[in-house]
Amino acid sequence: MSLEGKRALITGASGALGAAMAERFARDGATVLLHANSRPEAVEQLAASITAAGGKAECHVFDLRSDEASAAACARILEGGAVQILVNNAGVHDDAVLPGMRADQWHKVIDVSLNGFFRVTQPLLLPMMRTRWGRILNISSVSAIAGNRGQVNYAAAKGALNSATKALSLEVASRGVTVNAIAPGIIASPMADAVFDPAVINQMVPVKRAGTPQEVAALASFLASDDAAYITGQVISINGGMI
Repeated sequence: MSLEGKRALITGASGALGAAMAERFARDGATVLLHANSRPEAVEQLAASITAAGGKAECHVFDLRSDEASAAACARILEGGAVQILVNNAGVHDDAVLPGMRADQWHKVIDVSLNGFFRVTQPLLLPMMRTRWGRILNISSVSAIAGNRGQVNYAAAKGALNSATKALSLEVASRGVTVNAIAPGIIASPMADAVFDPAVINQMVPVKRAGTPQEVAALASFLASDDAAYITGQVISINGGMI
């Protein structure tokens, strides 16, 4: 599936999932714009690795929790042309049962996942629409669909992202822009490996294993391609049959 000539911004590209999507999009021919905030060295290494493999990558380090920083970064990004593929992947966990959840835990998780979606998508949308072709992918979670103890904040943020996906898809469908959400289950990563041991995964997941970042990246690549032009407004689960 060719993404030749497309510019793809991936927020949260310093994590395992963001990096896998960036590598896949670059392999498919896109110029990948790698966002990070707290781990700029990770996206610099990723960009170097993509470039060494013959791909095109650039780094954009800014804080998605800041209106001003996000607006300035998007303006810089648009100097290079419209972004036609946007992957809203950045998100954070700060788990606690609700009776014991601090206000800052609630606000931080909502701010990155949900407000971060707005801060990047809104300024990039009109230039994308003017090209008459675009793909917006919002990375959700099985927690938003099935719920999860200790993640009321995370489930709320991702659930709102699912609803925003459906509403935005209606606004831009006539302009050749699709908007979909991907809801992964347990995906192998340093963060997931610390939480889920193999016995728990074996019990929770019908296919008896964690998914790989590359499997999610393959789905993202398909949804970003011309082949997926008739798929929009959907929340697509990739969870090994958990729900």
